[in-house]
Amino acid sequence: MIRLVYNIKDYRDLLRKIVMPEDTVVELGCHVGNSTYIISELAYKGRVVSLDNSPESVDKMESLMKKYSNLEFLKADVRLHETLEIVFKKIDKCDVLSIDLGGGYHPDTTFKVFFIWASTLKPRETLIRNRGLIDFVNSSLAVDDFKSEEGWLESSGDDGIPPRLKELKLWSSKL
Repeated sequence: MIRLVYNIKDYRDLLRKIVMPEDTVVELGCHVGNSTYIISELAYKGRVVSLDNSPESVDKMESLMKKYSNLEFLKADVRLHETLEIVFKKIDKCDVLSIDLGGGYHPDTTFKVFFIWASTLKPRETLIRNRGLIDFVNSSLAVDDFKSEEGWLESSGDDGIPPRLKELKLWSSKL
């Protein structure tokens, strides 16, 4: 299932509903770890890999890693192919993909990150916090009927890590 939410309280409430004790969770955009704390508590028998590229995340996430042996933090840009490769090689599965890249901003970047990461990791559940994507979905009427029951778009196939995409060069260096 793919779930979209904007309100941070709703985002964290949904995490509490979908993350199971033995899950492997990949969290993209952990910032200073407020949601990571919740995820690490919930997946206490599993594994949490959290990523963020902001300098202010480093000290906070290092403190959280001392508290939670199931947590690994990577200071990395989730828009880079190399970052996806690193995470893909570290985990044997992804049960939950949690994406919070700026909340209400950059729906195009958030969707590209979701599409590439979810197509590769094939999570059971994906939770995305982004106001722009919700606005798009709620303002749209699809002509064709595609529906995915998993946490990734099943219509995108089963190709593994996608090749380096030319369009990624168009991404802004600022989120």
